[in-house]
Amino acid sequence: MANTFHLHILAYDKTFYDGEAESVKLPALDGSIQFLAGHEPYIVAITEGELVVVTDTGTRIPAVCGSGFAECLADHSIEVLVDTVERPEEIDVRRAREAKERAEEELRQHQSTIEYHQSKAALSRAMARLKEASKYVR
Repeated sequence: MANTFHLHILAYDKTFYDGEAESVKLPALDGSIQFLAGHEPYIVAITEGELVVVTDTGTRIPAVCGSGFAECLADHSIEVLVDTVERPEEIDVRRAREAKERAEEELRQHQSTIEYHQSKAALSRAMARLKEASKYVR
């Protein structure tokens, strides 16, 4: 059995990765999950957080992703569909801080249930972006 698999990571606005990989670590709802070559067919919901791809050459590609899902297909390839994905160096820290502050303010206000969940999701996205950006000194 080969030690690699085909990995396709797609966000709404771009293809983030499309090639062979040794592993991919994803932020799942109940903790992180890592897929390796030969993984059984599986579907998992993804939440905001750190995504790490290890390519077939051993290169580590860290990123932060939004919510979505991943599916390990019967041919052992893996499809990841997320609303956003970006490398740490692509994160605009000032904008992420502003988004965090906006979401926190919205949560302090009385809102409908839908607005509350939208604000919680915005806060979660901003915090994941800030956490990932803070790992890498510019």
